Amino acid sequence: MASLMFSGVFIVFLLLLFAHSYSCSFTITNNCPYTIWPGTLAGSGTPQLASTGFRLDSGKTVSLSTVLGWSGRIWARTGCSFDASGIGSCQTGDCGGRLECDGNGATPPASLFEITFGTGDQKDFYDVSFVDGYNLPLIAAPRGVYGTCNATGCASDLNMGCPKELQVAGRGGGGKGQVVACKSACEAFGLDQYCCSGQFANPTTCRPTFYSTIFKRACPRAYSYAYDDGTSTFTCKAYEYDIVFCPNAARTKRPGQLSPPPPVKQASNRKGKVVTTASSSNILWPVPMMIPLLLINLFL
Repeated sequence: MASLMFSGVFIVFLLLLFAHSYSCSFTITNNCPYTIWPGTLAGSGTPQLASTGFRLDSGKTVSLSTVLGWSGRIWARTGCSFDASGIGSCQTGDCGGRLECDGNGATPPASLFEITFGTGDQKDFYDVSFVDGYNLPLIAAPRGVYGTCNATGCASDLNMGCPKELQVAGRGGGGKGQVVACKSACEAFGLDQYCCSGQFANPTTCRPTFYSTIFKRACPRAYSYAYDDGTSTFTCKAYEYDIVFCPNAARTKRPGQLSPPPPVKQASNRKGKVVTTASSSNILWPVPMMIPLLLINLFL
């Protein structure tokens, strides 16, 4: 009987280990003194996260799970207003005028966290990019790592020092006229030398500019232009990443403020039938759900 119990416990341990080894997660924290609306976008060939857009109040945290090999980006929208059906708009980082981005990327300017999780022994590749402009400071840091890994991002408020020709001014409320985002030179002027296009579409001819240098000096670890790879792309082997918006804001997150994950939305198929959208984390969790059944069978 003792050997049977030991075998059962060992099997459960292996199942838990197997399940953990094939899932990854993001912990997103809003340390800004105001509400933000994070957005997520999966890369080609990988599933969307359980939520592609949601509200995150000041001081709150949300965790989202995904699978090994997931590739995509995460950002935060500001100054948003949505109706009960999730239709609306945001001052910065808007994604098609909807609460759930549903495969739409961020409208520039927006600060982006980008990552591709490795599979097997392959490492993760991750970065924080201001190539499409900047709207909020953010820091991304691996957790549960194997070996040495680095945090990346930028805690500086680039909106405060944004050149006038790149500024995006807010609207309405107490923030009227306040700079809420800083455009990239590419978006502001549309010239090949700033967009790394045309004759500048390679790392030899596309060099740092006056404007990208402003971003790079303030945030040396973040991408400042398209070919800024050498000091801006990081590798790691981790299963969890903390993403903190406004890390140096006066508000500090209080313990015990973990918000529940955003609800998985309902979607309609082409025939109009309402179906539940599958979470990328749901793909991996049948094994843990079998554990209670195994325990019952072992000890009855």
